[in-house]
Amino acid sequence: MRPGAGGGDRERLHSAAFSANPIPSNMFERLTERLGVLFKRLTGRGKLSEDNVKEALREVRVALLEADVNLRVVKDFLKSVKEKALGAEVLNSLTPGQHFIGVVKEELTALLEGAGDKLNLPKPATVLLVGLQGSGKTTTAAKLARHYQKSQGRESLLVACDTRRPAAREQLVRLADLIKADVHPRKPFTKDAPGTAREGVKLAAAAGRELTIIDTAGRLQIDEELMVELEELEAGLKPQAVWLVVDAMTGQAALEVAAEFHRRLELDGVIVSKLDGDARGGCILSIAGGLGVPVRFVGTGERPEDLEPFRAEGLAGRILGMGDVVGLVERAREVYDEKQAARLGEKMLKGGFDLEDFREQLVAIRKMGDVNEIMAMVPGMRNLAAGTSASADGEQTEVELRRSLAVIDSMTPRERRHPNIIKGSRRRRIAAGAGVSVARVNRLLGQYRQMAKALGGMSGKRGRRRLKQLGIDPRSFDPADLAGL
Repeated sequence: MRPGAGGGDRERLHSAAFSANPIPSNMFERLTERLGVLFKRLTGRGKLSEDNVKEALREVRVALLEADVNLRVVKDFLKSVKEKALGAEVLNSLTPGQHFIGVVKEELTALLEGAGDKLNLPKPATVLLVGLQGSGKTTTAAKLARHYQKSQGRESLLVACDTRRPAAREQLVRLADLIKADVHPRKPFTKDAPGTAREGVKLAAAAGRELTIIDTAGRLQIDEELMVELEELEAGLKPQAVWLVVDAMTGQAALEVAAEFHRRLELDGVIVSKLDGDARGGCILSIAGGLGVPVRFVGTGERPEDLEPFRAEGLAGRILGMGDVVGLVERAREVYDEKQAARLGEKMLKGGFDLEDFREQLVAIRKMGDVNEIMAMVPGMRNLAAGTSASADGEQTEVELRRSLAVIDSMTPRERRHPNIIKGSRRRRIAAGAGVSVARVNRLLGQYRQMAKALGGMSGKRGRRRLKQLGIDPRSFDPADLAGL
């Protein structure tokens, strides 16, 4: 274990409040659609048999392989799911389909978390970024500096140690200027990468910088010269973290690349870059499940703010179409004022989430950025657009969002406060007032019930667990801390 690594809970690496783009909703689009069809079929069965489970596992296998997940990882994952899914608790359950889905989510979350120790970066800390050429290390270095400055107030020094790519230092300087960070060296330097790195760490300490980020050289393929240089850097610096930057487009080969770096350098984590492209996302599952090294961050674009701390449970929920409530809270902190948050927080603790609150959520969603991206995080609302798939474009989803608001606006204040009174005749009147079909009103009420269920029960043991997920101490809870869940 490196100095300062491990021990205690991870230092707020899961705060995504300053991330402009969440994990792209289309990254696992095909996987989500396939699993959604499968789960819908399973939940329609009154009972599951061993043959049903095996058939379902075959479809999960195809879905994972289509997502470019490593074959060995898929086999291990399915073995774990099968062992639990064939248990008496699932097969004899009154809701076996739901139990099976729960098993898949539990195992998928465990797979995504990896087996690495949780990381608590000390102050000060040195992070060594490694990876192949073109993986996005230099851009990621600047993104990390911005993330820690915004989320923790930590000032960074970026150290340019890529002595092989002529424009690497200039690129780092340009990016650093955008985020108002310092770079060493600013002027042309020698080919002595280890010496430059040591000098950078000393300068950071003298300037009181709490984080030093080392940008290293890469190759188009792993070679001995590259690895020896990185080993010298690691041995000389003794960094608190060594993070591998992997291009999401690498696909199944990402596991082999990560395994070699891990063998030589003992990685503390992985950052997956370029998820805004056509990547199918399988490399995240492959690395986390096949290497046991946790994914720390994902890059979702080219801008300095396009970096998102990775949350295994949140991504698992979104892959399975269950949403990501905790991630939604963190994004909502940006758009909710304190009074709104306090009022809604009180309601969540005591129950009584009504259609007025639901309307506020829909309005807030429109303020948070790309509508489809946010919808993927809201339980029960991934497919808000009527008659469209999960890949509906943002314009169509925005139209459906406006229709949902029109439906709620056609209700009386009493109906919004007491949704249970909305029966047949009221539904017809509301549909006519909003200019939509009764089926559209029914769908909105169903979405409301799903969201109310997901947000309800904040009191008791379940509520305390949810608050802890959000990094909130239940003993000193202030409803404003929920900030617009």
